[in-house]
Amino acid sequence: MIRLHDGDEPHFHDYSPEAREAAARAIWQAENVELTTVGIDIGSSTSHLMFSRVHLQRKTQMLSSEFVVVGREILWRSPILFTPFLPDFTIDAERLRAFIDSAYGAAGLDPERIDSGAVILTGEAIKRRNAEAIARLFAAQAGKFVCASAGHHMECVLAAHGAGATAISRHTHRPVLNVDIGGGTTKLALIDNGEIRATCAIAVGGRLIVQDDAGRLTRVEEPARQAARSIGLDLALGRVLPPQDREHFVDVLAKAVLDLISGSALHGLAKELLLTEPLARPVEPHLVTFTGGVSEYIFGREARTFGDIAQPLAARMRAALSPGKLADPGQGIRATVIGASQFTVQLSGKTIHLSRAARLPVRNVPVVFPDLDLDQPFSAASVAGSIASAVAKLQLEGNPAVALGIRWRGEPHYRRLRDLAAGIAQSAGGAPLILMVDRDVGRLLGHILEHEMGVAGVVSIDGVQLREFDYVDIGELLEPSEVVPVVIKSLLFPVQ
Repeated sequence: MIRLHDGDEPHFHDYSPEAREAAARAIWQAENVELTTVGIDIGSSTSHLMFSRVHLQRKTQMLSSEFVVVGREILWRSPILFTPFLPDFTIDAERLRAFIDSAYGAAGLDPERIDSGAVILTGEAIKRRNAEAIARLFAAQAGKFVCASAGHHMECVLAAHGAGATAISRHTHRPVLNVDIGGGTTKLALIDNGEIRATCAIAVGGRLIVQDDAGRLTRVEEPARQAARSIGLDLALGRVLPPQDREHFVDVLAKAVLDLISGSALHGLAKELLLTEPLARPVEPHLVTFTGGVSEYIFGREARTFGDIAQPLAARMRAALSPGKLADPGQGIRATVIGASQFTVQLSGKTIHLSRAARLPVRNVPVVFPDLDLDQPFSAASVAGSIASAVAKLQLEGNPAVALGIRWRGEPHYRRLRDLAAGIAQSAGGAPLILMVDRDVGRLLGHILEHEMGVAGVVSIDGVQLREFDYVDIGELLEPSEVVPVVIKSLLFPVQ
């Protein structure tokens, strides 16, 4: 390398191979982040976990600060455990803890080596009285930045990503409907060109009832009672359920799911069992993929029965769809846990602003999306009004932190950014200020807010693909890449 010194002729400095290697490694580390992640799925029927490695890289050739996933690797997957429930309608925390601890030991991983991930409660498990406490406890013990989450829409998204259904849609450029049938719920995700366009969930699953070897009912969930009442069937615990009654019961449950798949108008039981709004259909699916425990029977990967209705429910699904419409996405019962371990975390862009007074990590911060039309002229007053209106809809008590989701449009001219910052500052109050911007203006916006508007504790991040989830978790700064991990998620637990 040529160097010039004062009063000297040009000459060469010959760096050692070690120095060149160190320089190359520093550059690589600044542009690449590798995370060891965990996904823990506690579901209606089964619980399991998975460790993965996710490699993210900055899109340098596109002059962007955004990081994108360039590689995913499954490191270890646990056996599948029947979710332990106690007679008092709680989750058996000790049995679950022992199972998770043994999984870490078998994988040879310590929680301190886990960078990120999620503990997901799904289906009927969400309804258990201690579900929220267990999710947060396990998340706190599972790694450095592992998030607790529950919620039907997020489950739909994770299953579709984890299964490979979104990849099928992206590669074929065709709409795909992923149907994840678990033990207590069925989650649907409509995907177009790799993007999830709509989701919904219904309380139909393969383990809503369980019978012993003598045919006696040993487990009956409330959605099963609703379905039974619709056909005049008695599902009292201990009763022997005749085969013909069982067939009739499975038929009405299957019809509710098939009506959603076909886009038929929902009436009666199908409407009663909906857990979300009906599935919007901006496009019609070209293929239908199945995931979840019931899919193992649909695609012939499982033949054993466990006293539940998963096998006959799968038979109804397969019989109702033509072979040309049905596709195996590649993952079944493990789709959600793959999604939890590989698709929950994002990285911010490199153009972020963190005030010295900002405290990270933050967890479970509600996200609001002010109605800002930044394509048109705007003023500080109009921005402040839009933010106040959006925050008011959350009906939050006190003055908690709120994350403002901002979709920036147009050029990042100083005057436009300053007007936006002025409006944000007017609405900030005394709560910590968290901004999530989808373009590379987070650092500029944060700098103006802190140094020109006098707002303390600003966290302004960009490069994150915002989704209409409910809450955000933001981790500590990762060195030397100078980015932060972000999880946009659902956090939906029933009121105790």
